Amino acid sequence: LKDYQGAIADYNKAIAIDPQHDSAYVNRGSAKYELKDYQGALADYNKAIVINPKDARAYYNRGVSKRKSGDYQGAISDYNKAIVINPKDARAYVNRGVAKRKLGDNQGAIADYNKAIEINPQLAEPYNNRGNAKRKLGDNQGAITDFNKAIEINPQYFDAYSNRGVSKRKSGDYQGAISDYNKAIVINPKDARAYVNRGVAKRKLGDNQGAIAD
Repeated sequence: LKDYQGAIADYNKAIAIDPQHDSAYVNRGSAKYELKDYQGALADYNKAIVINPKDARAYYNRGVSKRKSGDYQGAISDYNKAIVINPKDARAYVNRGVAKRKLGDNQGAIADYNKAIEINPQLAEPYNNRGNAKRKLGDNQGAITDFNKAIEINPQYFDAYSNRGVSKRKSGDYQGAISDYNKAIVINPKDARAYVNRGVAKRKLGDNQGAIAD
């Protein structure tokens, strides 16, 4: 059940009983975040941090909300704090890497993805994200290797198939790209990007009718 409004009502009651309950603010912030109320979520994470400045989850979650709001530097600052408190949180490195890449720091992003993989080699996301950063730096073969690993860990990873297709297309492997887009479309038939990219690859092979259909 994903009754975020009901959850918020319960956290409101918990906070009314104990206004110093930092976890209640963090959890209420998470529910607000799921409802795309990023400013409301930020306010709750701020309150949790005032109550408990050592709450790594509050900094991490606030970083996620700041990133969603486009405040990438603010997000990095919060991930830094979360990592100081909990240096083994692979997700904090992954998300800091995402924020760094949004600011054009692909090398910094790769360093964070490397760290996340070192902490938890079975997370698919840092391999996928590192592949994207490598592709941005022109290393399509390195990117494909990372996408392969992401797919090995999670064979239903839409983004990894889609991204591997882009790298294959950029490497001139149009048939391989089409194969990856096909797989991506099976996983998520409602994502327009995969159809657009498959159409580009088909056009490169001279299949204009197939491209138009996509």
